[in-house]
Amino acid sequence: MPIQPLAKTIQDFILKHIHTVAQMEALLFLHAHPQERWAAADMAKRLYATEREIVAALSELHRDGFLHESDGLYQFQSSPERAALVAEFAEAYRHQLIPITNLIHGKLRSINAFSDAFKWRKDR
Repeated sequence: MPIQPLAKTIQDFILKHIHTVAQMEALLFLHAHPQERWAAADMAKRLYATEREIVAALSELHRDGFLHESDGLYQFQSSPERAALVAEFAEAYRHQLIPITNLIHGKLRSINAFSDAFKWRKDR
């Protein structure tokens, strides 16, 4: 079965809000457990990521209005519109894992290539 292209809403969501696979996994995990509050260290163990990666991911998701944070514990809490978008993203992820991760990794490669263009090199 051919891989379906990602919906524009999902592409836009990823390009605007998802910068790393760890961030995507943290958002999807918290979305799947909306009544639970999690510390970054506990999430890092569950998601097989470093605590540093998860702290950065959670901070960005909190800043973007997807999470509530209190006393270092994070919980999925968002507007109904954003919650619906995350639900759509979660559903797309179940069926389109490869295109979604390719888009995230491609975005990271583009950012790294751009920043590399400004590095001072001895041979120049």
